[in-house]
Amino acid sequence: MTPVWRARSRVLQAIRRFFVERDFIEVETPVRLPAPALETHIDAVPSAPHFLRTSPELHMKRLLADGAERLFQMGPCFRRGEIGTLHNTEFTMLEWYRTHAGYLDVLVDAKALLAFVTREALGKTSFEYRGVQVDMLPVWDCLTVEEAFVRFAGWNPVAGFDPDRFDLDLIGKVEPQLSPDRPTVLKDYPAAAAALARLKPDRPAVAERWELYIAGMEIANAFGELTDPIEQRKRFQACAAERKAAGRHVYPMDEKFLAALEKGLPPCAGVALGVDRLVMLLTDSSSIEQVRPFCRE
Repeated sequence: MTPVWRARSRVLQAIRRFFVERDFIEVETPVRLPAPALETHIDAVPSAPHFLRTSPELHMKRLLADGAERLFQMGPCFRRGEIGTLHNTEFTMLEWYRTHAGYLDVLVDAKALLAFVTREALGKTSFEYRGVQVDMLPVWDCLTVEEAFVRFAGWNPVAGFDPDRFDLDLIGKVEPQLSPDRPTVLKDYPAAAAALARLKPDRPAVAERWELYIAGMEIANAFGELTDPIEQRKRFQACAAERKAAGRHVYPMDEKFLAALEKGLPPCAGVALGVDRLVMLLTDSSSIEQVRPFCRE
């Protein structure tokens, strides 16, 4: 048993302890789905006649609509064609949701979670990754997407969104400028870049979304969740049209999820966090293969 596997075990145990101690319910939802979430650039792995889940999000929101208030789940997810240093077709995702909470409330959760897990795994709240000392406490940087793009890429994606330019500049110009020695949050994404997020009431061109970067690595993604069934159907339909135009598989509409929205989903927010990447950071590992047993089998 290598030190990395022991560290991974401590991380998994610490995550569960964090949420159980805060009165979250751990849930398990299906891995094989007839209707994966419709997202333009995420492809599901076929498991005939269904698909392997890309995320447990829609089923967890159905549980919120049925009366649950604080949920978390940690388990396998799958995305077709995602292979690389930071990617594997199968990976471990942590997701948690809270009703009557906003996207900045779950940012507070994330900050407490990562300090707790780091302390439990390493005995301190800092670690070294690729030669850089990273401190999980006390200060995180926080920039709006507008601020980051104007400063580092020279244009405002909220004022005029260009999806191709946005993706290229995020990777090539913005991400390399983020602080390597402390966590950095990019928040308030253009509305077109957040298919499952609600829009800010006072500024509908901006979505309630943040992403967390640590040591230059994107590790978590959060939404103030969209609860309007009519708007959600429109967004799914638009995504289906985009996928069809791009020659990608168009998945069925998840009518059970839309029915749950019609029944009534309370205001809520949620976070998806890549567990494998967190273990990479805490073990100073350069590849996901180093932290997942049997990764490429």
